[in-house]
Amino acid sequence: MLSYILLAIGFILLFAGAGWLVDGASSLARRLHVSDLVIGLTVVAFGTSTPELFVNLSASLQGNAAIAIGNIVGSNIFNILVILGISAIIYPLAVTRGTVWKEIPLTLLAVILLVIMGNDQWIDHSGFSALTRIDGLIFISFFIIFIYYTFGIAKTMPGTIPQTPARQRGLYLSCFLVLLGLVCLCIGGNWVVHGAIVLAAKLGLSQSVIGLTLVAAGTSLPELATSTMAAYRKNAEIAVGNIVGSNIFNVFFILGTSSLIKPLPLAKTDNIDIGVAILASLLLFLAMFTGRRRLLDRWEGVIFLSVYVAYMIYLIHRG
Repeated sequence: MLSYILLAIGFILLFAGAGWLVDGASSLARRLHVSDLVIGLTVVAFGTSTPELFVNLSASLQGNAAIAIGNIVGSNIFNILVILGISAIIYPLAVTRGTVWKEIPLTLLAVILLVIMGNDQWIDHSGFSALTRIDGLIFISFFIIFIYYTFGIAKTMPGTIPQTPARQRGLYLSCFLVLLGLVCLCIGGNWVVHGAIVLAAKLGLSQSVIGLTLVAAGTSLPELATSTMAAYRKNAEIAVGNIVGSNIFNVFFILGTSSLIKPLPLAKTDNIDIGVAILASLLLFLAMFTGRRRLLDRWEGVIFLSVYVAYMIYLIHRG
């Protein structure tokens, strides 16, 4: 029972910690006269992915590769099929040409690279597949290129960046919020991983399935809140951009960092889940050309949710 309570509290700490970290870091950046644009591209955009980051760091340090990989792959699937599905039902999401031809294909590239780099057996026929430290360095390199690209488009598309909290807090309070956020994220990530392991054992499910479902959905709560609120406010570019940026950050930075800490072995079933992540990215890309161009409509959102339900049924049978 204690493990389940810690699991629930862990998710709360992840959600609260991410908010405090973004709030404090944004305020500090303002005091240093950093523009809203840069704050939005860095602190706010990646702040929603800090729960995934700290869960993965904890899982990697504990040697739980199944949860580390399942969390990221599951989060990317959940982000597209559930969060964008719900957001599109709230309000049809129209995006720019650049998002269609650059950012969305980059999310597809990330998961394709994941399946290629994680399957060493396809190349050396060794029978062992893992994300090695070299793979992690390659992912980090792609992430640096993405950051460079993001700052480049910021100069020409300032209107697509979400506004950060207008209030500038005191220096000490800002530092305290950053520190408090980091502490909550560290503790929350540790408790979520521990609780997920215990829950998997109690239910007779694999750690991979728990990572793909409960952990992935829980760490995606900040993205869910951000994108659904943006859709409610009819700000489609933020709703889609938040998910696309998060998915790229998840693979290139979080999995890259996790595999640098400790190589992450891939099970054969992981390729099926990565295949679903590829399918989700393909569906998002193809949705831009069905019906009204560059628009994720309500009926497409329903399809996204239906695909996710079918995937959950498959996971339950597999688990």
